[in-house]
Amino acid sequence: MRKWLATQTMNFTGQLGAGIRYFDLRISTKPRDPDNELYFAHGLFSAKVNEGLEEINAFLTDHHKEVVFLDFNHFYGMQKYHHEKLVQMLKDIYGNKMCPAIFAQEVSLKYLWEKDYQVLVFYHSPVALEVPFLWPGQMMPAPWANTTDPEKLIQFLQASITERRKKGSFFISQVVLTPKASTVVKGVASGLRETITERALPAMMQWVRTQKPGESGINIVTADFVELGDFISTVIKLNYVFDEGEANT
Repeated sequence: MRKWLATQTMNFTGQLGAGIRYFDLRISTKPRDPDNELYFAHGLFSAKVNEGLEEINAFLTDHHKEVVFLDFNHFYGMQKYHHEKLVQMLKDIYGNKMCPAIFAQEVSLKYLWEKDYQVLVFYHSPVALEVPFLWPGQMMPAPWANTTDPEKLIQFLQASITERRKKGSFFISQVVLTPKASTVVKGVASGLRETITERALPAMMQWVRTQKPGESGINIVTADFVELGDFISTVIKLNYVFDEGEANT
């Protein structure tokens, strides 16, 4: 099942070096773990959270003008003290690099550089309301198509962009197909990448190439296996066609 649960092959350093600046983070505890450790998780447990955050911080320390978006959008088995532990971890690792929550329209690279901010943390939990440097989850909506059909995905993405106009938040377009249980059973020996992502890539990339960034267009684009094709370079190039000073991530 690992081939169906893994959605990326590169670690944080590899993705950052390739140009990725947004991370979809899902955090979990392990049952009966005496250390109450926190792990990244997507069906299976991955790296320890503190190790991943330190890896990102090392990149930021070496690249003072780079900015990352950390989107903590799912929590599994987390009690109040686990959230407290994670918040403290963020403080200890990133400190003054974190940008306090403000209006999304006020955020620009110029503003972030002037303040020496390099990290925006989005936290999909009521905990965000208690901590100044946590941006509420609703500031980073990520509608999910939940389909295996590339045509339906593209229709959904286009409709979502129309709906997000002038909502005053960041916005994610998930160029991601989701397998059904029957699809997994039929392709159990292959996996998500071979069975779905690679086959659908041409159609999905064609949609990305035709987009424009800005308030009435795309903002943040996510995909599985970001190293495939020219996904990263295509999204980065869109930054050079934005209007009225708006930037795409």
